[in-house]
Amino acid sequence: MPPHSAQPIDAVWISDQDPDQLRPGSLLLSWEPSVGGGMDVTARLSLTSTEVLLVSWPNLPGDWTPVVHPTVFEVIGLHGALSVATDALRLANHLASS
Repeated sequence: MPPHSAQPIDAVWISDQDPDQLRPGSLLLSWEPSVGGGMDVTARLSLTSTEVLLVSWPNLPGDWTPVVHPTVFEVIGLHGALSVATDALRLANHLASS
């Protein structure tokens, strides 16, 4: 994750036919031309057992990066924080049962 929200987020292209390649915590952005001339953009978060629809932006005009980037950046940070909290809870439970 970049240290500042104005920096680029690392991305990896995957085939549309095999979205199962996503590891938990990864974001999947998909886009397609909309009827209104813009782009319909969707963001999904891959979790261990499922995939969650985060947001859908219909008919984004022109360069839609300034709209999408802040949301993607925040979700990556949130997932990182939840991962740390989950690991801490597992450790606390392990220590309590020992």
